Amino acid sequence: MSGILEGRIAIVTGAGRGIGREHALELARQGAKVIVNDLGATADGQGASDGPAHEVVALIREMGGEAEANGADVADFEQAEAMVRQAIDSFGGLDILVNNAGFLRDRMLVNTAEEEWDAVIRVHLKGHFAPLRHAGAYWRAEAKAGAQRAARVINTSSGAGLQGSIGQTTYSAAKAGIAGMTLVAAAEMGRYGVTVNAIAPVARTRMTEAAFADMMAPVDDGFDAMDPANNSPVVAWLASEEAGDVTGRVIEIEGGRICVEQGWTHGPSRDLGRRWESAEVGTALRELIAQGAVPEPVYGAG
Repeated sequence: MSGILEGRIAIVTGAGRGIGREHALELARQGAKVIVNDLGATADGQGASDGPAHEVVALIREMGGEAEANGADVADFEQAEAMVRQAIDSFGGLDILVNNAGFLRDRMLVNTAEEEWDAVIRVHLKGHFAPLRHAGAYWRAEAKAGAQRAARVINTSSGAGLQGSIGQTTYSAAKAGIAGMTLVAAAEMGRYGVTVNAIAPVARTRMTEAAFADMMAPVDDGFDAMDPANNSPVVAWLASEEAGDVTGRVIEIEGGRICVEQGWTHGPSRDLGRRWESAEVGTALRELIAQGAVPEPVYGAG
């Protein structure tokens, strides 16, 4: 197989179903050798099965590509390290890390249990950190040894993390954390030839089927704007050597639309040159808020 990723070696986490599955297939179509990671859990993170990862591996091999399955819990530090080592040992290195694994435990804030918070933060936020930490250490060592790779990381944030989403306090916090991690990792790892970007995908998957129940069918022209595969060409390009000048970006993908997100920036300010008196703050802060941009509404807000 040949394409814009020919000869490159990739890991895709959460690649047994949904968006991750389409990423793994597209990277393989473009010539990458792929470690297909999936724990095989349910949509809310329960249980495990090696079936989904092996099914995707079989599809890649049927296309003439190279792939291996991996069943690591990506939020387990040692298992994440072993996953990175599998790519190096099996295919001779690692060029691409696509962090995608996750699940939902949606609740309104006051109904969220501590266990639900811990589980979602763990799989999304630590599940991005652990593979990135070990892949980053490998790429740093390669660079110091004079064998710098054109490495690429694509993380998975969400509109819920960028604009917020009613009923998804925990998920939104995790996805916002991933966006912040992306910015810092891009700044730290550029010296080793690594770019780090994130996507905010929109798709109909088993995690979102209830929310998108009214958008199940393709539109009249046959284009299904909610197809998970719509996100994967952007990931494939970001994973290519050509994309070496793009880093520290969060890109929203919705059907055929791509949007470069603009996060926190410094807005209107006022400096008194001394400590503020408590009674002074209200008037000044209201004036500054009036001068600034109006925030986008939280998803699901009235």
